[in-house]
Amino acid sequence: MLAFATASLALAGCMNSSAAPESTFTLLDGSSLTTADLKGKVALINFWATSCTTCVAEMPMLSATYEKFRGRGYETIAVAMNYDPPAYVVNFAQTRKLPFPVAIDNTGVVAKAWGDVNVTPTTFLVNKRGVVVKRFVGKPDFSELNQLIDRLLSES
Repeated sequence: MLAFATASLALAGCMNSSAAPESTFTLLDGSSLTTADLKGKVALINFWATSCTTCVAEMPMLSATYEKFRGRGYETIAVAMNYDPPAYVVNFAQTRKLPFPVAIDNTGVVAKAWGDVNVTPTTFLVNKRGVVVKRFVGKPDFSELNQLIDRLLSES
């Protein structure tokens, strides 16, 4: 019951639109992106794992969403959880030809910063001002997500 109460509090806190935490995402190619780099863009931060069947199933839809909006200032970062073997993540990203940046959260510090994420998939949508506008736990409704992204991209 305590875990449920904690999750409810975390979700309630996220509904009040808070600034995205300052984070550095270490990408598969060794480069890095920060939340500051995402300012001015609408960004989707997806915490996932290769062992998560829902995560694997939603990747084609995340890719399609990225391809649809990328030319309008939209970014996706897929953050692999710290328990996911890096070789599995690299293999998954390469064999599926993921079109967006993939990061590995080796230490778990990124997941901790984003509200102690431990359920995958957990996805955050961040507006151009760096404010978290929506948190999805589990697979998002992609029709709703696409409408929201379109609306956020239209904002100045």
